[in-house]
Amino acid sequence: MTVTEKTAYLKGLLEGMNIDQTTNEGKLLAAIVDTLDEIALSVADLEGEVGAINDELDSVEESLDSFDEELSDIEEALDAIDEDLDAVDEDLDEIRDELDMDEEDWDEWDEDEDEEDDEEDLYQLTCPTCKEEIVVDEDVLAKGGMKCPACGEDLDFDLSQVIDDLSEPEEDDD
Repeated sequence: MTVTEKTAYLKGLLEGMNIDQTTNEGKLLAAIVDTLDEIALSVADLEGEVGAINDELDSVEESLDSFDEELSDIEEALDAIDEDLDAVDEDLDEIRDELDMDEEDWDEWDEDEDEEDDEEDLYQLTCPTCKEEIVVDEDVLAKGGMKCPACGEDLDFDLSQVIDDLSEPEEDDD
């Protein structure tokens, strides 16, 4: 039996006992029963709110558990990447040792390699047959043609228009 059901029972008892509510004792009993009824309704409201809060907390807890699992997976993946990077560093150290290079020579060689990579111009072409996008460097363009790696079509490069465009002086828009 809930608290509200119990106070309803007390109200019924008060009415069934035919207590004269005009007397001091009757007024007191009626006031006590009314107060208990209001307290019971407040408790019922609070129980409902606490139930809703508990449901929300359970939902938040499930979300946090899921987030925690995902975070653990990410941490494991980062640890694996870190191990791979450590292995690459060890391999680079072995290569440097085999080349008998000290740290300064290695850094200088590495910077030279980066500069060489930055200097190479690449061009993107589209095969007219299969529409495959192909990236070529200046050496391939200088040869004047190649086979499409996707469909095998012979591709010829006519650079005469490009050369003409490059040799024309630029006009100023001033």
